Parts: sequence; C-alpha cells; structure tokens
Amino acid sequence: MKKIGILSDTHGFLDEAVFRHFEDCDEIWHAGDFGNDALAEQLRGFKPLRGVCGNIDGQDIRSHYPELLQWNCEGVRVMMLHIGGYPPKYNSRSKPLIQQYSPQLFISGHSHILKVMYDDVLNCLHINPGAAGKHGWHKVRTLVRLDIDGNEMKNCRIIELGAR
Repeated sequence: MKKIGILSDTHGFLDEAVFRHFEDCDEIWHAGDFGNDALAEQLRGFKPLRGVCGNIDGQDIRSHYPELLQWNCEGVRVMMLHIGGYPPKYNSRSKPLIQQYSPQLFISGHSHILKVMYDDVLNCLHINPGAAGKHGWHKVRTLVRLDIDGNEMKNCRIIELGAR
C-alpha cells in the first residue's frame, strides 16, 4: 500500500503544515505551478516527489518536470497533467491523452478548484487538489491524501490549510 499526498498550484508558497499532513505519506505528487525550484527542492528533500510543470513554471521547473506524467502506482494506472479539465469537460489536449493511456486515476491542477469526481464513462477517478498556495482567487488552500492498495484507491481525504 502507498500513501500519497497530492497538491497543486503552490505558486512559490509552501505552508509548513504540508509537512505535517504528509508526514506518513510514501510519495508526494504535485500537479503543477510549483512557482520555483526551491519549493520543489523542499518537497524532494522531504519525500519522493513526482510532478508536472504548470503554465507559470519557468525553465528551472520545466527542466526537472515534464508536462505529462503517466505511471503505475501499485496496480493503478495514473496520469497527471496540469491543465486537464474534469469529467466530462476535459480540455481538447487532455481528452485524447486520457483515451490513449486509459488511466484509472487522472490528476490535474490549474483551476484552483478542489474536485474529486469519478468518471463512469471512462472508469477513471479525477482529482484536482485545488490550490495549496496563496496566489489566485481561491478562498481556502487545500491538499488531498489518498491511499492506493493494489488496484484499489481508498481513504481519500480533503485537507484544508486555511484561508488564502
């Protein structure tokens, strides 16, 4: 079983509470808009980190993190892309990628809107962890925790970090 901490849209701000909430996680997944490599370095120094670059990220992030990631975690096919939309309103870039890779878990960021939705048509769980940073129009900073045990995703938890 893997315990996963998921965040996005930090925009250069990393709340110290992230370390407490992700203390027992095996990995951290960042869905883009890190803001700077110093923030990514803090996360990498804390836990194994997977991430994608976002639309505000510069070359320092883009040189380490691709636009698209796909991998298997335990028995679950995962795909992560910063700008992806959500069921059934995937954007024109993500929809063909989702159809091509057939992920069971699709993670995106960008909107700063927390969403955990199951797509019955594609048999895929979609998670947008909202925004963990202070930049943007969101009111509350959020994270998501998820356990992956074999091919089962369970114990999904929403964590509120406080007001933006």
